[in-house]
Amino acid sequence: MSFRQAFKMAVKSITGKKMRSFLTMLGIIIGVAAVVIMVSIIQGQNQRWMKYLESQGTNKLDVRASTWGYNAKDISTELSDYCMSLNDLVAGITPNLQMNEEVNVKYGTKTFSTWNYESWEDMITIYLGSEQYGLCNNYTIVKGRELSHLEVEKTNNVCVLGGRIANRLFDYVDPIGKTITLNGTPFQVVGVYEQKDVDNWPEWDNIIVIPYTFNRSLNRNQSIESYTIKAVDASSATRAVTLLNGFLKGLIPEEQGYFSVQNSNEGIDSANEENLVQSLVVGCIAGVSLLVGGIGIMNIMLVTVTERTREIGIRKAIGAERKSIIIQFLIEACMLCGLGGIIGIAFGYLGTLIAGKFMLQMILYPNMAITLGAFAFSVILGVIFGIYPAIKASGLQPVVALRAD
Repeated sequence: MSFRQAFKMAVKSITGKKMRSFLTMLGIIIGVAAVVIMVSIIQGQNQRWMKYLESQGTNKLDVRASTWGYNAKDISTELSDYCMSLNDLVAGITPNLQMNEEVNVKYGTKTFSTWNYESWEDMITIYLGSEQYGLCNNYTIVKGRELSHLEVEKTNNVCVLGGRIANRLFDYVDPIGKTITLNGTPFQVVGVYEQKDVDNWPEWDNIIVIPYTFNRSLNRNQSIESYTIKAVDASSATRAVTLLNGFLKGLIPEEQGYFSVQNSNEGIDSANEENLVQSLVVGCIAGVSLLVGGIGIMNIMLVTVTERTREIGIRKAIGAERKSIIIQFLIEACMLCGLGGIIGIAFGYLGTLIAGKFMLQMILYPNMAITLGAFAFSVILGVIFGIYPAIKASGLQPVVALRAD
């Protein structure tokens, strides 16, 4: 028997009992759809998280340092000078300070508050930073310019706005050169950052950056304990961590303060590893239903062998080889699993689109590698669970098979 003939017989057997064939494939359909949907949702969630991490910028070092006691001091100048001496590794440094008290931001008749508890999407954060704040925090100027070193040094009343708050304050008016007030203190807008548009994280664009030298007059001289340092590249970030740890260890005695240096790239690497582990775990859990479907395939193939015992006996009596019998039943089992896999992929794509829309508020498509892997696994199950019925069918003795009812 040729492969073509075996294929035709398999199609005839499957289409001859459509309902039974569909119910047989149902386990494979559900299994493949579950693998595609669950893994796609996990990957979609991780894509959002990675987008969030990348929006903050790569090759960033988050430094926390503080001193206390009689020898407490502000280390900002020493740390900045040291980072600037590492100009082959470090691109910039800025303090990370926030205004602690409520601040009302006003332009014309519009007023927004940093303590807007009714709508967190409208809540503004005011940061006190250096002229390198945008560089260190992955912001790009879309209008105007950054703060200048001289403006920071002289504590000039200037500011840079995030894209969202700029639109809300000024609508279609060009904000550059306009004056806003922070609790009555006037600040001239010198620049606007491009919106990051991170899903469900509007606060990244609801920011106002002013010189950190206003810390004394507007922020009750809060101690500066947090800094963001931008490294030139990934390898520079790794080297800079080692050098900064050594520098801070010599600058801050253990009994008089603390410090820590963290590389943001490590968070991205950890997120990638976690994504892989979660996908594997969820895929394995969903794969159990595929195994159950495979057992259903084996069960129905054994029933098919019993029903076609006389046919097998006749074929063997006229000289059919065991190999052709095995191929015939294997093809039928693989077709059942393959068709189930294709239908499961279709349901998986539909389910992924629906889940992405309602659960993640995004257009989500299944990963092609996962889709092809699920289909290939379903076909492999057809071989694995179809081999025993096929061997059993090929092992029937012609005389015994012909006596069967």
